[in-house]
Amino acid sequence: MAKTQLTSRASKPAPPAQKAEAKPKSARQSGAASQRAAGQDASRLIDERIRSLADWRGETLAAMRRLILAADPEIREEWKWMGTPVWSRAGNICTGETYKQVVKLTFARGAALKDPRGLFNSSLEGNTRRAIDIHKGETVNAAAFKALVQAAVAENLRLSAGKSKPPAKRGAPSTAGTVKATPATTSPGNATKPRKAKTKTKTGTVLLAGGNPQIAKGEGAAPVAAYLAALTGWKQDLGKQLDALIMKCVPGVRKAVKWNSPFYGVEGQGWFLSFHVFTRYVKVTFFRATTLRPVPPGGTGKEARWIDIHEQDFDATQMTKWIKQAAAQPGWMA
Repeated sequence: MAKTQLTSRASKPAPPAQKAEAKPKSARQSGAASQRAAGQDASRLIDERIRSLADWRGETLAAMRRLILAADPEIREEWKWMGTPVWSRAGNICTGETYKQVVKLTFARGAALKDPRGLFNSSLEGNTRRAIDIHKGETVNAAAFKALVQAAVAENLRLSAGKSKPPAKRGAPSTAGTVKATPATTSPGNATKPRKAKTKTKTGTVLLAGGNPQIAKGEGAAPVAAYLAALTGWKQDLGKQLDALIMKCVPGVRKAVKWNSPFYGVEGQGWFLSFHVFTRYVKVTFFRATTLRPVPPGGTGKEARWIDIHEQDFDATQMTKWIKQAAAQPGWMA
């Protein structure tokens, strides 16, 4: 199998969206046009992400992107979760995340895929996802990777076909009222989703999806301390390290827990930082971050920016610089 070198060929920018015709369109035509426009916007944002990296990570992401799109002509590009490149067909195939020392391609259903070449080398402990971490100077077997993408598409199509149920036969007994509705949760900007199972710590604190503690809203150090105490494993170590670093950088820092996340601010200036726990990383968000130098890598066109910190991926020196810069300017008033 030939391997592909991760070369520095620049990704071509997406063509601009065509102007809408003056004549009215059908609902199907309008929907298709909206999908094309959304795809062009996502491709443009991914182009910008690659250009902004301006180093081996941009070259690597561009090379893997070409392989993904070459694997299946019907794969679509999307921009989700406020700043993550996503490739999909009949569901998410994989994401393309970039960190200080690695480009990570996370396959949404990687655990269900055959990987004879052993490309998956990260996120191996879960029951659903699998990831490929690519470090500087590494190569990926192009044929094996394209086969993996094609297998992911096939798995999505199989699951999508399984969701389509034939209509009930005429005269069949009604089952109305016999099936209980699945509880659901909603979050701003997201569709309603089935509620995920919750677990509890030894102290009785409920852990939500990703192991994030469910802590009642409250001002002061006590709610934050309760949040940190409920964390587990390396995430607790990182949470306590962040808390201690913030207090060291900003004497008298204001603390609170809002929306199951610790918030840090300066009295009279608003909040400058918050963090939240997910399954594979801890997301640290700076609310007024466009003036920070360097600007944290995650974000949208708005002022908030963030960094996803994985296990053993914490740069205390850079975090110290960001905290001091963020605390010295007006924050978010909530």
